Amino acid sequence: MGEQQPAIETGARRARINPPVFFTSAGLILLFVLLGALFSEQAGSFFDRLQAQIVSSFGWFYVLAVAGFLLFALFLLVSRHGDIKLGPDDADPDYSYLSWFAMLFSAGMGIGLVFFGVAEPVLHYVSPPVGEGETVAAAREAMTLTFFHWGLHAWAIYIVVALALAYFAFRRGLPLTVRSALYPLIGNRIHGPIGHAVDIFAVLGTMFGVATSLGLGVLQVNAGIAYLVGVPVSAAVQVMLIGAITLLATGSVIMGLDRGIRRLSQLNIILAVGLLSFVLVAGPTLFLLQAYVQNIGAYLGSVVPRTFRMYAYEPNAWLGDWTLFYWGWWIAWSPFVGMFIARISRGRTIREFIAGVLLVPVLFTFLWMTVFGNSAISLDLSGLAPIAQVVADDLPVALFAMLEQFPLSALTSGIATLLIITFFVTSADSGALVIDTITSGAADSSHVWQRVFWAVSAGVVAAILLLAGGLQALQTAAIASALPFALVMVLMCYGLLRALQKEGEPSRGDVPPAYIAAAATPNWRQQLQSIVRLHRREDVAAFIDERAVPAFEQVLRQLDEPGISHWLDSTAGGVAVRIAHGELGSFSYCLRVRAFRFPSFAWSQSDTEAQAERRHYRVLAHSSEGDAEHDVTGYSQDQLIGDMLARYAHFRHARRMD
Repeated sequence: MGEQQPAIETGARRARINPPVFFTSAGLILLFVLLGALFSEQAGSFFDRLQAQIVSSFGWFYVLAVAGFLLFALFLLVSRHGDIKLGPDDADPDYSYLSWFAMLFSAGMGIGLVFFGVAEPVLHYVSPPVGEGETVAAAREAMTLTFFHWGLHAWAIYIVVALALAYFAFRRGLPLTVRSALYPLIGNRIHGPIGHAVDIFAVLGTMFGVATSLGLGVLQVNAGIAYLVGVPVSAAVQVMLIGAITLLATGSVIMGLDRGIRRLSQLNIILAVGLLSFVLVAGPTLFLLQAYVQNIGAYLGSVVPRTFRMYAYEPNAWLGDWTLFYWGWWIAWSPFVGMFIARISRGRTIREFIAGVLLVPVLFTFLWMTVFGNSAISLDLSGLAPIAQVVADDLPVALFAMLEQFPLSALTSGIATLLIITFFVTSADSGALVIDTITSGAADSSHVWQRVFWAVSAGVVAAILLLAGGLQALQTAAIASALPFALVMVLMCYGLLRALQKEGEPSRGDVPPAYIAAAATPNWRQQLQSIVRLHRREDVAAFIDERAVPAFEQVLRQLDEPGISHWLDSTAGGVAVRIAHGELGSFSYCLRVRAFRFPSFAWSQSDTEAQAERRHYRVLAHSSEGDAEHDVTGYSQDQLIGDMLARYAHFRHARRMD
């Protein structure tokens, strides 16, 4: 390594991967795919035994852990830590409330809501865990159980991961990967084997959680197309559908977060609200509104005993088939959804974040389950349609059987099928984006082929799971892949709490004053000018291109040491220097452009001018050493180099390399 001149390469020419995480994760997934494809019958039997073993041995742990996650989220909501921002104190949210809610909801539960909206309440109504089915009492209990599985606990799981990632990435300047959440516990060892293992668990959980959703989605897409145009329901058709929709997801991945995923998420919300509104208006509207209020009350009244109920005195398979499946599914999805929610939540306070993520999607989910679930149960109870029998015969057809009882059934079934497809695409491309972020070490820019690789992998895994055992295999994959990550989440809660308690104190990763003194600081005139000047976008873009990039190139040309590789990423939004030291980890120093609203006292402007120029721009720096973002706008090349080298000196000292 040291015998050749290290290259300075851009993200367009070099793949950005964290080799231990990328290759280990890809290898394990490939092994699973091969075993599932070559030994599908044995794999199905193995999944059955594995789920039974996990439920019998670790069910108590899932129940206790998920209860703890909800209590932890509620504690942070009402505590003094709620005022802390996920980012610098002056950070503004990157997205409006509407876009924020649309994206987190679509990524969080989309396909599952459509698949289980009718099926789950009806199944609980027919076969409750305790008592007689197909009665009015069973109908009430069915909605309470459905709310329990889709309510506060599910979103509390997402909150734990998302909050930890957003806090350490946006407020402490660490990479946006799962390992960063353990920084308060193990410090710089997050860059070594322990950190690699945590990220690998996150990749596997994400892959199998997303694949479970894709498998459920394609079952229902097949049922919808069969209802509309008579295409047969078969494994071959489902595999072809997975391939076709994965191609759509790949296109969305290539387009990126803003152009692809955000627009699809907004389309999802429009379609979902439209379908929901139609069923609400065309169905028994007054009954559904009354049921919505009563269902929420019944859920809140039973949430505590339900949380801890293990059926220890009346053992049955219901707990593993339903509650533990859901807890495992949400935990398996939590790295994916958590990282995705973290990426779109920068600038919000912890209290605002928890209240928004915990309450808004939950209330909408409850409304969805009430409208579709209670409508289906009402049709069956009244004898107008045998929905319960349809669900027993063919679970994915349940939604279409219910819609058939309303006017314009062909149109609404088509909209429902389109909604499932768009949720399918959103889940696949969001999952690919998150896995790529983890396996690239949170690189600011990665090659398109990396995102495409993970999007295609999710489709392949979903197809193999379906062929290897159908719905049972999907459930087992979700529960099993979640077990190791549930342990990681417990540690994340502890690490986040420790970090929040030390908020305002010098961070363990903050660069000591002795190193800062080595950096060349601006003179007071230059510093004052930089503070008061309101920079345009063109000004900071020129600063990045003409001052920062040449400064970092000078440093990297001088760096030649065995075992070290380095590169420079330059994008429209900033520049990043990365210096890799093999198993000892990587150092990064990043500059990024931030937009701020103009202060109202800056100068007098006409309404037209104020509308045209509403923001000014600064350049903020942070490093992988956990230091907070700091403003370097206006620094000279020497000052930028000094600021970076101060952090790099701390990195080497922490790893005993100097």
